[in-house]
Amino acid sequence: MNFLVGHKLNMTQYFDEASGEVIPVTVIKAGSMTVTQVKSADSKDKYNAVQIGMGKKAKVSKSLQGHLKDLGTFSVLSEFRVPDAKDYKRGQKIDIGNFKIGEFVNVIGVSKGRGFAGAMKRHGFAGFPASHGHNKPRSVGSIGQRFPQHVRKGMRMSGHFGVDKVTVKNLQIVEVDAAKNLITVKGAVPGHRNGLVKVISTGKVQPLVKVEVVKEEKKKK
Repeated sequence: MNFLVGHKLNMTQYFDEASGEVIPVTVIKAGSMTVTQVKSADSKDKYNAVQIGMGKKAKVSKSLQGHLKDLGTFSVLSEFRVPDAKDYKRGQKIDIGNFKIGEFVNVIGVSKGRGFAGAMKRHGFAGFPASHGHNKPRSVGSIGQRFPQHVRKGMRMSGHFGVDKVTVKNLQIVEVDAAKNLITVKGAVPGHRNGLVKVISTGKVQPLVKVEVVKEEKKKK
């Protein structure tokens, strides 16, 4: 199972010479990843997972110092579930060389923060008519009724918009540059530029562009 932690750089275009199509892609730069902990179903953790560290931090708490010991100080610690943790060892380095072109991945990130937003922007409300006595066409409208005499939990109203954990599934890898630690993914990735993202492989691999073969119909004599 392939996975990585990296930073979203920017969006650009990739030209596929075989099909002549222009593919919108997002460039992700992976960091130097080190295995900091291995969890197995046979131990007290009761599940298989790998914790990796990335980046550097000037100062960490004493509890983290004891957890990391001689591995260094990492600014990011992230855990990934794996089918079998026997292939990983503490202190092992992980790179992006195992990713393949055409492989499908799930990308997890934090969406852009958009501050305090109204109901139309936050939830996509249509709004009131602009005429016939409506002087507040972007307002929420009714938020309750006589019973239960209070606003129900979960009512969609204005409030803080963004900064949510978002997962985009089945994005396809277009390019892998192991020398520069760059991976190019088809489509958009959640988060702002230089935002932290997690990339997890689904195990599926397909060609980038499906070539359709058109069969010629035989002319009737």
